[in-house]
Amino acid sequence: MTDRLIAQLADTRTGNERANVLEELRRLILSGGAPPGTQIPPAEIADAFQVSPIPVREALKTLVGEGLVVHRPNAGYHVSQPSTDELREIYFVRGTLEQAALARSVELIDESALQIARDRHAELLVAVKYNDGKAFHDVSREFHRALTTPCAMPRLLNMFEATWNLTEPFQMMRAVTSETQAALNTDHEDLLDAFADRDTRAVLDVARRHHQRLESAIVEAADLLDVRHD
Repeated sequence: MTDRLIAQLADTRTGNERANVLEELRRLILSGGAPPGTQIPPAEIADAFQVSPIPVREALKTLVGEGLVVHRPNAGYHVSQPSTDELREIYFVRGTLEQAALARSVELIDESALQIARDRHAELLVAVKYNDGKAFHDVSREFHRALTTPCAMPRLLNMFEATWNLTEPFQMMRAVTSETQAALNTDHEDLLDAFADRDTRAVLDVARRHHQRLESAIVEAADLLDVRHD
């Protein structure tokens, strides 16, 4: 697994060694290229980037602060592997933040932003039709981002994105069944209708239903991905 991690690091370099290591490690983790539990060897990372150990340690410290990496004495660095209960908690927090963003977005969203969300929804329908789990996973986040960004509350959005990142290494939406994906898409369509009507109550009702469905999907995906308590 370690060899695979090193091999996947993109051959990109910038003048800022720490930023380069940080960006590439974060990209690899968020893309699922380094699954939860993967060991991250600082010395080998430094060799791969042809840098000293200092920027690697600084990058890992930042990723630990973001919750994407854990460090344990005598065990080193690993990609975070939350338990199923911890995943439930993360999704609960994410849902709470999203509801706050959606409530504000209903008032501020314009037609062009709403059309972006509609376009993402159309892509999700195609992903389900062709059983493209990766596309469904990636575009689902873009759909939610399209509806939350108009809230124009950068601090809330930063917290929302950071919370979402905590579950990205699991690539949850790639593992759920096509039936679950279809049900999630129905929720998305109802959200779009509620936004078009500027109906805040309906938006929040659908968002709560969607959150409950996501919680069930967590359990479904966790079973398929063999997620276990620490």
